[in-house]
Amino acid sequence: MEQTQAKAKLSYVRISPRKVGIVLDLIRNEPLDKAQAILQYTPKAASEILLKLVNSAAANAENNHNMDKDNLYVAECFVTPGPTLKRIRPMDHGKAFRIRKRTSHITVVLKEKQA
Repeated sequence: MEQTQAKAKLSYVRISPRKVGIVLDLIRNEPLDKAQAILQYTPKAASEILLKLVNSAAANAENNHNMDKDNLYVAECFVTPGPTLKRIRPMDHGKAFRIRKRTSHITVVLKEKQA
């Protein structure tokens, strides 16, 4: 029997994958309510984005897959790098310094605990 899962994906987010990965490590394999609490009180830029994404995955689980919200946990969460925006900053003596503005694709998968 295949276990149902609820997914939420956010693409082209203007935040570095490295910064997102740090926060994702905090919520991996945690129950839904604990993951939401961790994200709410973690002072990182990625926390606000990830809280919205986890809430979206929870809503998908409840409305699309008829899963019980109390039994959900973060089964998988990962980030992959998106395209990098390349910008130029002028430097002294006519040189140019490349600034890389990184983007991320973030995926969160919720599953139900087996009783």
